[in-house]
Amino acid sequence: MQHWDRIEAFVQVVRQGSFANAARQLDVSSSHVSRLVTRLETQLDTQLLYRTTRQLGLTDAGEVYFNHCSHLFDGFQEALNAIGDYQQRPSGVLRLTCAATFGERYIAPLVNDFLRQHPQLTVDQEFTNRWVDIVSEGFDVGIRAGSMPSSSLIGRRLCQRHEYVVASPEYLRQYPTPRTLDELSAHNCLLGSNDHWSFDVGQQHRSVRVHGNWRGNSGQALLDAVRKGLGLAQLPDYYVWEDLASGRLVSVLDDYMCTHTAVWVVYPRHRHISPKVRQFVDFLVANMSDYPN
Repeated sequence: MQHWDRIEAFVQVVRQGSFANAARQLDVSSSHVSRLVTRLETQLDTQLLYRTTRQLGLTDAGEVYFNHCSHLFDGFQEALNAIGDYQQRPSGVLRLTCAATFGERYIAPLVNDFLRQHPQLTVDQEFTNRWVDIVSEGFDVGIRAGSMPSSSLIGRRLCQRHEYVVASPEYLRQYPTPRTLDELSAHNCLLGSNDHWSFDVGQQHRSVRVHGNWRGNSGQALLDAVRKGLGLAQLPDYYVWEDLASGRLVSVLDDYMCTHTAVWVVYPRHRHISPKVRQFVDFLVANMSDYPN
């Protein structure tokens, strides 16, 4: 079995020119360095150094041994430097999943900005409205909306998320504006992937089942339907901001608006978070501050 501390002490003595200098380099005592080198010579059954009170020199065997060992320790130091660089520098493939519209509109531009800063990184993005099991499907990072569930994932909040119930002015000219949640049963409620709408009633969360003659799993298609006066729809804020500002759509039931949800960046729990994930998550959190809340 090799004793690397003995070999390191020997290499440093030769490079530093004395036991005292080597001891300072290794942050140990001179006597400890001397004992290590003596044990190495005993182990090898070969004298490596000539020692006098004024001079320190290599024997022929010592020179051969030093030439081999010095390369070994140079390689070891390069390995330490390489792993240090790896721990600080995002590299490899970053796999990301996010809902389509939100991801295309807000996340993809930030991914592109991050990639400009770290061109050595490769990014693989999947924009989908299906539920994704991040761990089993091998994703590094996911973007999720709603309440942060208790799970094996770590989550950091990116921004607030509001759910608006909206209708076109044309629809509200034909049907009375709903004032209470019970009045939704008298309206044609256009459905996305869920037939329950979320509301806050005082301090309590309430889920209301709604009905209508339109259903689809595309937010853009749902937005088009509500714009054309087909009924009421509940949509996230980023879908409807522009339409509300222009008057193309009208928000109703604002007193019951669900405000306890948010958008989260989530990633699997690991003992050591890779630089690509850690730095990308920090970048998202810092730059999503521009998202309107």
